[in-house]
Amino acid sequence: MTSSRKRLAVTAIILAILVAVVFLYGAQQKNPPASVPTALATAPPTAGDGEDDSTADPGPTDGNNPAVASVPAGPLAGAAPAVKSLHSPDKVAIDENLTAGQCKVRAVDAAGGLYLPDADCTPGAVDPAVTEANLASTICKSGYTLTVRAPTSDTSKIKALSLTQYGQTRAASTEYDHLVSLQLGGTNAVSNLWPEPNRAGAPGTTNPKDAVETRLNKAVCSHRVTLSAAQNAIAHDWVTAEKDLGL
Repeated sequence: MTSSRKRLAVTAIILAILVAVVFLYGAQQKNPPASVPTALATAPPTAGDGEDDSTADPGPTDGNNPAVASVPAGPLAGAAPAVKSLHSPDKVAIDENLTAGQCKVRAVDAAGGLYLPDADCTPGAVDPAVTEANLASTICKSGYTLTVRAPTSDTSKIKALSLTQYGQTRAASTEYDHLVSLQLGGTNAVSNLWPEPNRAGAPGTTNPKDAVETRLNKAVCSHRVTLSAAQNAIAHDWVTAEKDLGL
């Protein structure tokens, strides 16, 4: 084979390779590989029957890892503020006037999403209409929390203020939470609501406190602990509430 024939053969091979590459690229563009869905089937389930305490008001967010002004959780200086008593089933009662940056959450275990509110800003508040005598028709009745939850139109603006007061930015994983949960006779009041951070990377507002609230509700409804004991325990320290009550 002469030199010119060899050059032609090499050129033909190169052209064939280029044609094959172009063909494969075009096929891939028409049929791209399936992408991994962002919402996985393993996402945490939400509480049933409307018994969760989230305000369902994510609003604009700054991601799942918000800026959180926190201090280490330690013994409170002096006695814990008393839990308030206030009936406000249809709106958030403005029973405290807090300033921007005044409050800081207390971090028990930030990696695990264990935060406590600022005791001076959020001492907790209960509804006097819920008593030991009417448990069956209030917190132990299915769907009760839906009847006393403040509307989102009211909580949205209060949540925005609370985030500022607690030195936090909005995040989809932050729950605007009742310290004394509605299913324990808590009420809608500034003194009982706080922006509860979650662990970094949490996919939603479901956090460890939610399960504690449900277990305490069951303990009260089965008369293993009194209503007032459960309310005071979760207001003082929800992380240790069950242990403090001997459950």
